[in-house]
Amino acid sequence: MTDLTRRQALLLTLASGLPLVGGSSRSLAATQKVSVALDWTVNTNHIGLFVARDKGFYREAGLAADILPYSDTGAGTLVANRVADFGINGTISLFTQRTAGADLKAVYAVVQAETGRVVFNAARSEIKSPRDLDGLTYGGFGSAWENALISTIIRHDGGKGKFETVTLGTSAYEALANGSVDFTLEVATWEGVEAELKGVKQRSFVYADYGVPDEHTTLISSSEAYLQANPALASAFVQATRRGYQFAVDHPEEAAALLIAANKDALTNPSLIEASLKVLINGHYLRAENGAIGTMDPVKMGAIGGYLFTAGILRDVDGKVLTQRPDFARYFANSYLG
Repeated sequence: MTDLTRRQALLLTLASGLPLVGGSSRSLAATQKVSVALDWTVNTNHIGLFVARDKGFYREAGLAADILPYSDTGAGTLVANRVADFGINGTISLFTQRTAGADLKAVYAVVQAETGRVVFNAARSEIKSPRDLDGLTYGGFGSAWENALISTIIRHDGGKGKFETVTLGTSAYEALANGSVDFTLEVATWEGVEAELKGVKQRSFVYADYGVPDEHTTLISSSEAYLQANPALASAFVQATRRGYQFAVDHPEEAAALLIAANKDALTNPSLIEASLKVLINGHYLRAENGAIGTMDPVKMGAIGGYLFTAGILRDVDGKVLTQRPDFARYFANSYLG
């Protein structure tokens, strides 16, 4: 889980509770089909979707929701090409794909704050702060964003921002464990929880502590075309989804059981699901400290967008680095929350 998280990094390379507000279910004449694509294999970031489906929240909103399994084609690409109506993606992938011409618009923030972090083995006592990563080897995932991210963190701490990169994908975690690489990026609410359950001792640096703006690491997006053609349906879906995540925060044990029951073949470690959901809730990731669920913070969205622009990560349809800052406010909308 997005964000840089391993999911965000890999998706970047692939990318070429709450009551329903009036007007959602009532405005739909009959049950409407809606599809949503996952950004990765099923995990706790997706829990609200399965709760909304299996608790009947979508049905009450007049919807029949089809949760599409993760595939080698990123969710943003599926949405932009009208294969899926909605899709899970990260803020980074949303911005990079949109500036490159993809028809995408975020409508829901699944995760309220950054869940990614720089991680290394706890035994590396010589690594005391990010500047100590200078000259070391990073196990990476193949995106330009990673290099900008890590360089910023190191330089913010007074280092040069110079390090070696070995692109490994998901095998980066094994490489970190056996000492083949010195550090990598992981998702605190998933890989971090899994490592803790296995007794793996790690230390980490949080991005926002070292000059990188905080972000909503996981979003739900649709296309402008779909939203304009189906405003009532989109609102009904977003609001029912919000009910699902609200229920998960308020009733974590039942929500975890629903997620596991719906994905028995994929989720074979109930302890991981339960522990991950606990971190997502107690860490104020699914529901922010101010109580926000689903809402995208305009300041936060603008800050990470500006960072990407300044870092030269955003490119246009011809693959050229953007020279004019986009209007990031057009890349998302909270209005579908009601």
